[in-house]
Amino acid sequence: MTRGPTGLLAGLLASRLGLTISIVDAKPGPLDLGRADALNARTQQYLEVVGILDELLPQGLKCNTSSTFADGDFKSRQSHWWTSLEHCEHPNFLMIGQPVVEELLVQRLDAPVHYNESAVTVSEDKTGVTIATDRGRTIRSKFALAADGARSTVRQLLGIGFTGTKPEMVWAVLDTFIDTDFPVCSEIITFQLDGQSRVSWIPRERGMARFYILLEGEITQERAEDSIRMHMSPHRVDFVKTEWFSTFDVKERIASTFVSQNGNGRILLAGDAAHVHSVNGGQGLNTGLADTFALSWRVAAAVKDRNLAPGAAEALIQSYDIERRTVAQGVIDVAAALVRDTVRTAKQYVGTIERNAGYITGMGVSYDGTGSRLIVESERGIWKAGKRCPDVLLTPRGARDARRLYSMVPYGRHLVLRIGSEQGCRCCFKDVATHYTLARPDAAALVAANNHAAAQPGPSPWVFESDMVGPEDSFVVVVRPDMYIGFVGEGDAWKDYLGLVFQH
Repeated sequence: MTRGPTGLLAGLLASRLGLTISIVDAKPGPLDLGRADALNARTQQYLEVVGILDELLPQGLKCNTSSTFADGDFKSRQSHWWTSLEHCEHPNFLMIGQPVVEELLVQRLDAPVHYNESAVTVSEDKTGVTIATDRGRTIRSKFALAADGARSTVRQLLGIGFTGTKPEMVWAVLDTFIDTDFPVCSEIITFQLDGQSRVSWIPRERGMARFYILLEGEITQERAEDSIRMHMSPHRVDFVKTEWFSTFDVKERIASTFVSQNGNGRILLAGDAAHVHSVNGGQGLNTGLADTFALSWRVAAAVKDRNLAPGAAEALIQSYDIERRTVAQGVIDVAAALVRDTVRTAKQYVGTIERNAGYITGMGVSYDGTGSRLIVESERGIWKAGKRCPDVLLTPRGARDARRLYSMVPYGRHLVLRIGSEQGCRCCFKDVATHYTLARPDAAALVAANNHAAAQPGPSPWVFESDMVGPEDSFVVVVRPDMYIGFVGEGDAWKDYLGLVFQH
């Protein structure tokens, strides 16, 4: 069940990993206007691994600066929480409309989307899920993903709680083309008037502008435009063509579980069906896509892999619930702080952004400390279990040009990175893991790595030069398919980590 990019990406990834899919959407057709407006740095990394980022980049607008404007002048410009990001190719928002993302995902799917169709009943047993739709169809599957929005039919049918708070705030949102003498720039601008920050201007693709406006009393497009003019004064602004006007009331809610039967079932929640919050910080679409990126490899392994360790299928699905529900609560807390700061000064609002930049960029989201069984607390230098895998530069042996790690890896396989002089068997877990050797960029280190590679049975592992390798480094890093580090250690301990899920 889907209502947008979260479910569509899940379908695309599942299909690529060899699963048969059926996508049902209650909407009459693809989204053509409005909704989400930005992909953060972490989401861009995900979509590069998926192989679709290159098609989105030319259609979007890069933005990494937040500004404040008051009393007819800019008061501040901030971008350091973007520019200070390390091992990140795209340290910026990509401003692009949700319809563009949806269209590309639909084009890449090899299965149809069944629009105008909704679930009527949902049931599950020990072997699968049965869904009856209002079109008279019955769908039987091993697992089912409910990404059907904040009013999720599936979540309600399952009786999963969806609790939280609802601040008394209703926002207007306007996608429009304007004619103005305001100094137009590709910056997110927060406007302050009378000590409050009730208007934000988000630059968009195609020269479009998105405005978020917090109003008191009746909310109309005319009143929203009047408020924008007041906040942009003394500059002139005329609204040439408005593509979309809507309102939304702020809700902050999270599902009591993201997996049916209190974490033991086969029906999974993602996106707005699992968590909702204000739009402040641009985290909604990004968090939903991150849910999917975290989930799809787990489901594929649980369904297809015949070499799973005992109890591993349940552990995979339960770890999704533990990790993503923890992150979702953090996202809700950040968005809640931001939306409440809109009735304070722009300086306070931007300060809250800075304190929570890890969530807004997506690059600080991590799973260490969540209690997940798939994170073994360990670290060496820049490699720490539970954190995102750095997008390091690697130079293949015999080549001159370096490549970024994220541009090389396919979705769905673990990575075993041998750092420095660490050696050992490269053929273990070869069906589920790709082995890379990262050596110091000096002749002796490369000769040793290449000689060891040549001596191994089976396909030769890839050997790379990397400036990230120190002279004393000798350890192994296991990176999960969602590009988070699961384990860092020495010797053969990495086998024990993969043995949590796969039989050796």
